[in-house]
Amino acid sequence: MNLAFFKKSKYTFLFLIGLSLVVLPCYYFLVKVDKKLPVYSPADINPKLVDKSIRMFTKNHTIKDFELINQNGEKITQENYTDKIYVTDFFFATCKGICIPMATNMIELQDFFKDDNDVMFLSHTVMPEKDSVPALKAYSKRIGVIDDKWNVVTGNKKHIYELARKSYCAALTEGDGGDGDFIHTENFILIDKKRRIRGIYDGTKFKNMQQIIDDILLLKEEYK
Repeated sequence: MNLAFFKKSKYTFLFLIGLSLVVLPCYYFLVKVDKKLPVYSPADINPKLVDKSIRMFTKNHTIKDFELINQNGEKITQENYTDKIYVTDFFFATCKGICIPMATNMIELQDFFKDDNDVMFLSHTVMPEKDSVPALKAYSKRIGVIDDKWNVVTGNKKHIYELARKSYCAALTEGDGGDGDFIHTENFILIDKKRRIRGIYDGTKFKNMQQIIDDILLLKEEYK
């Protein structure tokens, strides 16, 4: 009787092991797939960061086409970011305030993803009248930009400011990109391969860089 009991227990134990080998991976897969970053539309974001003309939009928001010039004098458009995840921000080369920790933190992200072809970076100057191509080249060398990984761009001021306000939803002030207009924002914005906003972070805080790394790795899972 005891022998039969032990045989029954053995078979029960083996059955439970076999079941766990099937159930646990399935559970992990379902949980992992279910966990995704939100897709942000203008209506989901602090209205102070969004141009009033698009604040009511609740879906289908994407980054508009752009044409800018990078630190090497090369034309940069949305085509350079086709099928890429990227982090973007707004700065100016002579900034002595928030741009310094922002640059340091973006370098951390660049270094973490330097061998990952899915991930790139894009920084827009908010002072294109001063940040010429040579100025951006000197700035890029100074902070350690990897040219084929990170474009530091200048261009038409109205175009850049419209991108900030109507595409990236990154600006705290209203304006038209004119001579008296000025944007100064600490935000890093995470953009997916479909040109959608998937995260907004305070780029001055080093602790947020791990969150961005984690979010990018999670986002990459959507494309597997």
